[in-house]
Amino acid sequence: MTLVRARIPPLGLARCRGQRRAATMLVGLFCGLAACTSSRNIAGQWPVERLPNIVIILADDLGYGDLSAYGGWIETPHLDRLAATGMRFTDFHSSGPVCSPTRAALLTGRYPQRAGLPGVIFADHARNRHHGLHPHEPTFAHLLQRAGYATAIFGKWYLGYEPRYNPIHHGFDEFRGFVSGNVDYRSHVDGVGVADWWNGRDRIEEEGYTTHLITKHAVRFIEDNRDRPFCLYIAHEAPHFPYQGPHDEADRYVTGGTQAWDPLGSRPDRRNAYREMVHEMDKGVGEVLAALTRHALESHTLVFFFSDNGALPPGSNAPLRGDKGTLWEGAHRVPAIAWWPGRIDAGAASDELATGMDLLPTLLALAGVQPPSDRPADGVSLLPVLLGREPLPPRPLFWAHGDQAVVREGPWKLLVNPSGERGVQLYNLADDLAEQHDVAAAHPQRIQRLRALLEQWRRDVEAGATQQPEDSAQDGVQ
Repeated sequence: MTLVRARIPPLGLARCRGQRRAATMLVGLFCGLAACTSSRNIAGQWPVERLPNIVIILADDLGYGDLSAYGGWIETPHLDRLAATGMRFTDFHSSGPVCSPTRAALLTGRYPQRAGLPGVIFADHARNRHHGLHPHEPTFAHLLQRAGYATAIFGKWYLGYEPRYNPIHHGFDEFRGFVSGNVDYRSHVDGVGVADWWNGRDRIEEEGYTTHLITKHAVRFIEDNRDRPFCLYIAHEAPHFPYQGPHDEADRYVTGGTQAWDPLGSRPDRRNAYREMVHEMDKGVGEVLAALTRHALESHTLVFFFSDNGALPPGSNAPLRGDKGTLWEGAHRVPAIAWWPGRIDAGAASDELATGMDLLPTLLALAGVQPPSDRPADGVSLLPVLLGREPLPPRPLFWAHGDQAVVREGPWKLLVNPSGERGVQLYNLADDLAEQHDVAAAHPQRIQRLRALLEQWRRDVEAGATQQPEDSAQDGVQ
């Protein structure tokens, strides 16, 4: 791991390795003894009733080049504050380039292929609307709930439309939001004309702009549970299409399965709408932080913000190549910020390679909860990184989407059947973050090794992977 105390522009990290190594050595001289403290000892520093609170904030289709905290084009003062007083990751990744797989990995700590969710769950009844995250898959909410945490999700679920897949069956005490990939921000109608706003197991009507409602319920949950440990998952819809700002009217309406509207929304100035949507999400982050401060919880709460995958135009993934749905860096390298005043050094930055499926092991280590032995996590705890004590062990990481696949080992990234092309390509991200120079021809042995790792991974995740039902017949879970 490379850890620095001062704010560094995102692109400066790859150019300053020597200086950072020296800085890390100096830090080690002062806190080497403290580095021996284990993750479980961290959780053991307080009684059960004062276990650390957890807030996970997930943006939807937010690009690496969008936030001002990453040198982007949208001013986000509250996320800027989060980064300035916390840790900003520059090599953090979602576990897929589209929504459902990344959320499955976040919840389970495992590659989404193991959970039977390698791709999105479509709203179309003629496709795979009956698929979802099976209730036998342990989630961080389920495991923390058993440990005494109050748990809630507000916002986007997208891990199953049918009642058997409802978040209530996955360890969440509360759920307020929608189960589809996106809804109209005003009418809360999904992409096939079905009303999609829920309170637990019940579909309800609730007026309001989606981003504002998610924030309102998140703040209320903090206030209701301020005297007990809680795990709050805020799954924003923003800035996913339809591109609607807070003052726009509804574009969708209930049709019973047919629709004629533009799924992207009716606004012609989509870039401005996108900016407005990110602004409202950023304001919501500010309200959540204010609620934590109001109840003196900020020093007792880990907040972790990231995006479920990269952006589509009109968002920006600059300086990365590619958009959502590909396997270029722009599809899965995402902004990520960790905040825990008094525990995470203010203004820290890390170029440690990390991913969304690392969150479950991190949260369990934080709470002193043993991970499930029958479905071990693929991710690793990030607590050593967050607390500035030690690097993560070297490991290869994998992504797959359709017939495309990626293996990453250190700075080396091998793409198999990259988007729109065939064959393999190899990039050294330390020298070529924008993936402009394929060096496959110069490294045949490295390609052979990486392909072998990828094939081994494919066999591993396919063996024993959860199978999806062939139809929508219920399995007894309601």
